[in-house]
Amino acid sequence: MEGLMLSRALRELEAFVPARNLGWVFPDETTAALLLEGTAGTTNLVLAYRPPQPVAYLTRERLRGEPHNAFQRTLASRVRGDLLGAEQLKLDRVFQLHFGATGGFLDQPPVRLLFEVTGRNANLLLLEAGEEFAGRILLAAREIPASRNRFRTTRSGGEYVPPPPYQKFDPRTLTPEQARSLAELPASRWRERVDGLGPLLSAELERRAAALPQLGGAAWQATYQALQSLVADPSVSEGAMQEGAREAARADKAATLRRALREPLEKRLTLLENQLGDVARAEQGLEETRLDREEADILMAYSYSVPAGAEAVTLPDLTGLEQRTLELDPLLSAVQNAEKRYARARRRDEVYARLAERKPGLRAELQQVQQQLLSLEQADLTALERLAADLRTERAGKPAFGLRYVTPGGHEVLVGRNNKENAALTHRVARSTDYWFHVQGYPGSHVVVRTGGKELAQPDILYAAALAATHSKARGSGNVPVDYTRIKHVWKPRGAPAGQVHYTDQKTVFVDGTLPV
Repeated sequence: MEGLMLSRALRELEAFVPARNLGWVFPDETTAALLLEGTAGTTNLVLAYRPPQPVAYLTRERLRGEPHNAFQRTLASRVRGDLLGAEQLKLDRVFQLHFGATGGFLDQPPVRLLFEVTGRNANLLLLEAGEEFAGRILLAAREIPASRNRFRTTRSGGEYVPPPPYQKFDPRTLTPEQARSLAELPASRWRERVDGLGPLLSAELERRAAALPQLGGAAWQATYQALQSLVADPSVSEGAMQEGAREAARADKAATLRRALREPLEKRLTLLENQLGDVARAEQGLEETRLDREEADILMAYSYSVPAGAEAVTLPDLTGLEQRTLELDPLLSAVQNAEKRYARARRRDEVYARLAERKPGLRAELQQVQQQLLSLEQADLTALERLAADLRTERAGKPAFGLRYVTPGGHEVLVGRNNKENAALTHRVARSTDYWFHVQGYPGSHVVVRTGGKELAQPDILYAAALAATHSKARGSGNVPVDYTRIKHVWKPRGAPAGQVHYTDQKTVFVDGTLPV
């Protein structure tokens, strides 16, 4: 149901308002009908809120039905006051009904019933009394948590957030001068600038404009006349209905594809932003690294004067001009405390060097993803289908789990890229006789060599071990110990997080933490 259609339904309702509330009936689990008695007589206001084709209309047909769910029961008990007014948000597919208070055994305060007639996001909401399109939600027919829509959540007890604002011409007050500004657009695209039009009414507008003579060769004048007739009577002919339905289907398909393509890009964008945040934090840690080295140098220079077991000591700095108070581990000697600071500084330097090396690439990829998201919003259905096809082809070429390598002996090697993939490779993909590698004493990837039960030659063992060392926190180090064993000797402890395992019957080799050639 499009904006102008909804506006006509509300104009018909105005003939009854204010109206006496004669009670609710519920023909099905997503339809509520309110019997109203007003100056124009008696009618049913029907609110059908089942996605993706919600609708609101008036009918004198006799309707029946008891509440089917908790929302409908609440509607029948809480919304018993007279209907005092109805208003639409611009010509958007959102309107609200104002109901007065009721007395009796249990007094009911004034409330509002807000209907979002918005396709697949259709919803019926019971709100506290108010004038604006905002307020606290007393109960929602459909709960929309952040996991389903991170832009607009709809939760009972929360605040209602209306659809995002927009700027379009109101067709009911559109002047010829404003219509002239749309001359460059064909009739089918006037909905981009004119409120209340969707695919169905756009198709009808195009049909009506084509049936009118073009005065002086100005197509916009015929479209303007057709729009005025559409405001007066927003009904749709059968031919336009079919064309509009096709366009609506295309628009729906485009929205679905856009959403599917946007999700992985947004996840990648978040990951890149977090990784660049790691770089920024590593840069901030450089000052702490400098202080650690200075304190270590002071401890080494004055180690002879540091009493054993001291928790803190005050020593002159290396310039001899100032005194520095240093906290110590009382279980360590002065030299050991200095070595502890040197080791901490080295680790920070290694982390920063590794992250700083990636910074230009991360920034470039971030800009690329941001541009892809921008292009995605502007792409038409054809471009979206091409992007989706390219993505399917790209995914088909990627391994289902982990990075893939081949040992010198021709065995396939799988390397987990995160805890989830580590768990999948070790517990789902690998067979019991395959070999499993992991660097000793450091967090890192699980490496699986698929041997089909065969023994591994020494070059294959060293190759897989180097991969395990490279894809671990020991990357870049020399003489890294790597354990390996059969998959049947690896198990996950009960309650342990993904990627955490115990293993037995392992052997150990020592390799460099660099990618094998």
